[in-house]
Amino acid sequence: MIECIFTIDYEIYGDGTGSLNDSVYQPARRLKDIFDKWDAHFVNFVEVAEFDKIRTYNSDPDIGLIEKQIRELHAAGFEIGLHLHPQWCNARYERSRWVLDFSEYNLCTLSRNRITDIIEHSLAYLRKVLDQSDFTPLSFRAGNWLFQPTKTVASVLSDHGLKVDSSVFKGGAQRNYKLDYRPAAKNGYYWSFNDEVNQPDPTGAWIEVPIFTEMVTPWKMSTKKRISFGGNIGMVNRSIKWKLNRMCDFIRLQYPRKFDFCRMTLDELISIIDRVMREDRQSPAIYRPLVAIGHTKDFNDAATVDAFLSFLRSARVPITTFQDSYPRLLRATTEATSMLNKEATIPSSVATSRK
Repeated sequence: MIECIFTIDYEIYGDGTGSLNDSVYQPARRLKDIFDKWDAHFVNFVEVAEFDKIRTYNSDPDIGLIEKQIRELHAAGFEIGLHLHPQWCNARYERSRWVLDFSEYNLCTLSRNRITDIIEHSLAYLRKVLDQSDFTPLSFRAGNWLFQPTKTVASVLSDHGLKVDSSVFKGGAQRNYKLDYRPAAKNGYYWSFNDEVNQPDPTGAWIEVPIFTEMVTPWKMSTKKRISFGGNIGMVNRSIKWKLNRMCDFIRLQYPRKFDFCRMTLDELISIIDRVMREDRQSPAIYRPLVAIGHTKDFNDAATVDAFLSFLRSARVPITTFQDSYPRLLRATTEATSMLNKEATIPSSVATSRK
């Protein structure tokens, strides 16, 4: 069974540039119109740290419009997920520009107390925006996909009620941040985990539903559409070593191409579904949630997204959210735990005779 989960990172640029109206509000409005047309929903990963700071400094007149849109999306049935770029948490607005604290760039490397402070403050802001004191998002996506080292941040988020992560992209590696999702390539479409996101653990409290990727030759990343987005944001004022490491991330025989509905062409998007549908015909009992990613600041091709949703409808591939798919995910992972427990109770002599 195949289902498609569309996720959008609802944010301005990582260096603090971009207006809320152009980079967030208008793209999300157009995207909602398309999904409404097809009676579908997407997961809105709200980058709460930046919006909280923009509200504090009143640096953008459209912050009220953004907060209203978040409420409207939530009321309309679009899932609200938690997204965090922690460099915003100590940000200052000086001389009409943002000064971000890049010493806190990776939430996972901070102390438990600091992680707890950031999570609690972020949830408090989100609850205030939604005017819902008991709201807790089900899903989380780390800023720049940095969910390693996993143990502490996963524990804190779990303590605060979150249950699903979608930060992993199989095959991904970032040398500058010691990120390595290559071991996850051997995992399935989703898995339970506990202390290390790459390592399936049937008894884990978390479920990872990774951003779907396929390994391609690097030249397949160089489409006209993808190149038009550039890729130099964050490269300015970096050391030579940092830039060399980043270049090495890309110089590979095969590179993980994310299922990005803002950056991929219609043919590329359809080819992914066609391939997975062929697999599904061979083994239809396997649940295959395919997570697609996009960014509001990247969304400028409504026709492609509309055509892709039309294709999914004709192919009878449902569009869902983490909230709607969670019972299926939980049931499957619970069954895996049950099987593990049954195996553990088999006497060693019996287990040996089965081999």
